[in-house]
Parts: sequence; structure tokens; C-alpha cells
Amino acid sequence: MEFLTPKQEAVLKFIEHYQLKNGSSPTLREMREHFNVNSDNSILKHLKGLEEKNYIHKDDTPRGIKILDSVKEKLESENVRLPLLGFVPAGGPVLTDEYIESWYDVGPDVAKKKEGFFLLRVTGESMINAGINDGDIVVVDSKKEPKNTDIVVALVDNMNTIKRYIKQPDKVYLHPENPAFSDIFAEHDLQIQGVVRALLRYY
Repeated sequence: MEFLTPKQEAVLKFIEHYQLKNGSSPTLREMREHFNVNSDNSILKHLKGLEEKNYIHKDDTPRGIKILDSVKEKLESENVRLPLLGFVPAGGPVLTDEYIESWYDVGPDVAKKKEGFFLLRVTGESMINAGINDGDIVVVDSKKEPKNTDIVVALVDNMNTIKRYIKQPDKVYLHPENPAFSDIFAEHDLQIQGVVRALLRYY
């Protein structure tokens, strides 16, 4: 990579900052306004220099500067890969081929770390009034202590379920968010395996 002039470096830094913030490239007008210049020519000159030195690649569209490699690396490094589990056994999530269906990359807004987090696909319509539909994927934090009314993943008498956790002085039970379903009281065993923190939905 060739040496950049101070102005070329400033333009490149602005493009990188803009892409990280917006997920797309700035237009000529936005760059002109940022650097407080009246003509496109000076910006175009710096862009041409950056392109000739192989720092950027662009086409002729208004936001045609391709996402910089440095931006791709930063965005990818912020993602967290979480396992989608087919079933959560007693004792909590087990990260083995026996239980993992696949892996999904999620952003830092969903999970800032991978330790303790897992995904589970929702089956059934017992939580539709909470906005959780059949086929949705929930992000679960197995390290978070459940609070009253949290939505949780639980193992009830050896069956996984996603319900609202209700804790009262004299009883603990799981509450569905659909009047067609009844509250669940464990006959033998109730284990809270994690608290639902987010929802992934694919169309």
C-alpha cells in the first residue's frame, strides 16, 4: 500500500467512520459538506488517489465506494456466534453435536459475549401475545437469574418450554401468553435454564 497524503488519509478516515456508523458509504455531497469545500473536484481528486493506491474500490453510483476491508473486519469481530440448540437437557445448555443444530452470527446489540448465551427455536403458539411466534428463534442467557414475569426457557418434567416465569410467595409456575393454553405447574421437576433476552425472526 502506498503512502497517503494527509488529505487522502482524512478522507479515508471519514469514509471508514461513516461506513461503521451507517453501513453504507457517504455521497460526494456529504463528503464535501464534512470537509467544508464548495466543489466536488477536490473530493474526487482525493478519491481517485485513494483508488489508484488501492485503498478504496468504487463504482459510479452515489454511494459506490465499497465497504472497506478494515470496516468488514471490525463489523465481523463484533459479531458473536451462538449455537442453536435442538433441546436443552437438565443442567443447562450442552454444546455438543448431539444438541447443536446450527450456528448463527448475531450482533453486539443481541449478545455482547458468547459465554452463557444460546439460541432455541420456538415451537407452538403459546407465547403469541408476547410477540413470540412458532418458528421464531429466541436468544437465551443461561447465566441470568430469572426475575418474576421474565420470559424463560425451562425444563418441566423433562420437557423444554418457553413461558413467562411467575414466582409468588406460595407457588412458582409458568404462564403462557395465549388464553388457549393453561398455566404449567411442575409435577416433579422445574429447572429454569435461561432468560430470553432477544428474538430473531427470519422471513
